[in-house]
Amino acid sequence: MPKKITTIGGQALMEGIMMVGPKRTTAAFCDEQGSISTEDISIERITKKYPILGKPFIRGIFSMVDTFRLGYKALSLSAEKLTGGQEEELTGLDKWLDDHLGEKMTGIVMAIGSVLGIGLAIVLFFMLPTFLFNLVQSVVGGDISGWRSVFEGALRIFIFLGYVLLVSLMPDIKRVFQYHGAEHKTIFCYEADLPLTVENVRAQGRFHPRCGTSFMALMLLLGIIVGFFIPFANPILRTAVKLLCIPVIVNIGYELQKLCARHDNLACRIITAPGLWMQRITVKEPDDRMIAAAIAAMEAVIPENGEDLVK
Repeated sequence: MPKKITTIGGQALMEGIMMVGPKRTTAAFCDEQGSISTEDISIERITKKYPILGKPFIRGIFSMVDTFRLGYKALSLSAEKLTGGQEEELTGLDKWLDDHLGEKMTGIVMAIGSVLGIGLAIVLFFMLPTFLFNLVQSVVGGDISGWRSVFEGALRIFIFLGYVLLVSLMPDIKRVFQYHGAEHKTIFCYEADLPLTVENVRAQGRFHPRCGTSFMALMLLLGIIVGFFIPFANPILRTAVKLLCIPVIVNIGYELQKLCARHDNLACRIITAPGLWMQRITVKEPDDRMIAAAIAAMEAVIPENGEDLVK
């Protein structure tokens, strides 16, 4: 077990990594020559602006919103780094949109993409499993409603794993997963009170219990439990109730993940096991340049007075 648990977290980017500390958020990027640059990313966090929203069993959903906001800014910065800040010449529809929308185009495109993504996720993870179970039940002919939540949950897990496995085959995503590994190893090294050097970080494990992948796995499993208490069979009505339950599931999952990070017992190991297994797909071994970038981001967000340490 590590000597201390820190609230510092991170996120892998395209050719870079972001570390989130209690006071600062810093992204570090590594270019093709191995040079590392860092940039601070700042937002006004909801949980800091309104302390009541940072209380247990409330903070989970708002912490996730803050994470999405930070991630959006970091990914935009990462895209700028990849293109070197240079805009390619636009033609056709792209040029027409740029002429009429100007600087608003990126925001509008991102908004449309987000809406389409959320819509697709709702169809795949909520409506499709319910529809397929209703179809299976009509074919079987008997009452198998007691298996509904298990069937739907297993199908959601299968879809999620299939998606992650598919994108992991892309070279660019594989590098993101390697930066993910650099993030975990660096946090482990810091939590073990070791100097943040490439050699020390390289020796650390890459599967961390507070990982976002583990959180997604926990959410999927909690969704199965919640599904047992939703009596509706209609795909639209059942989906609507499930969406309303998301804040509850997120808050419970967030608290469970924080609890398991602080304790090492059989119950916690059982809870974290699915997420740690899933990280074998999303967390890869990094190279030394990635580790150096992670160290640079980590060193920038470590507070001097130990505010990041969980008491």
